[in-house]
Amino acid sequence: MFDHLFCIMSEATETQPVVPVLYSFRRCPYAIRARIAIHYSGFKVLLREVVLRNKPSSLLSYSPKGTVPVLILPSGQVIDESYEIMVFSLQHNDPDNWLEKSDALNRAMIQELIAQNDSEFKFWLDRYKYSDRYPEQSAEYYRDQGQLFLARLENKLVASSYLLGDRVGLADMAVFPFVRQFAQVDRSWFDQSPYPFVRAWLERLLAAPFFSAVMAKYVPWDEGVREFSFPEVNGLGNKG
Repeated sequence: MFDHLFCIMSEATETQPVVPVLYSFRRCPYAIRARIAIHYSGFKVLLREVVLRNKPSSLLSYSPKGTVPVLILPSGQVIDESYEIMVFSLQHNDPDNWLEKSDALNRAMIQELIAQNDSEFKFWLDRYKYSDRYPEQSAEYYRDQGQLFLARLENKLVASSYLLGDRVGLADMAVFPFVRQFAQVDRSWFDQSPYPFVRAWLERLLAAPFFSAVMAKYVPWDEGVREFSFPEVNGLGNKG
């Protein structure tokens, strides 16, 4: 993942932006983690908040799959995978070495954790959150399957404050937005669950100043509506 950043090239009908443009959706965990990396790196973009039920035609012209986040570069490159946006941003600036450039073992651990999050855990998270759409099993069944990943995180966090040690890093930032979403499905259950170290880790990250900055509310964008500069210097965003 780290050695070969894959950028999807796309022909767009819109004039190529002079400043990078990020299509985003505030609550989407994939978009959250992309904004976190952009905020941390200081990579400046124009943010276009998307209403998913009414996707702008320009988004679909750049990335026909119609998901967010999507980063459009002035060169014409289109990066429409959140993890790749994270890596691209960190290649721009990574003051705390989230990419673990000199530690191949840690890089491999990061990749493996993120891969499990993005495949197995996300699969069960979707079914747990939207259990009415998946009547084959109960919400409790889907939750139990998702817990296997929480148990793995718990085992790591017993020994350290963050997933790869006592400093926050890429694995934490790529994974915790999904754990946040899992916790929100049934907060009463999560608060009583046998994962106290996961809860403490999650609360530390949610309480950090960067999180309120990346979760600022923006006016939904459409053709002809101005974008907002991101990250904001004051971290407050522009509310509608």
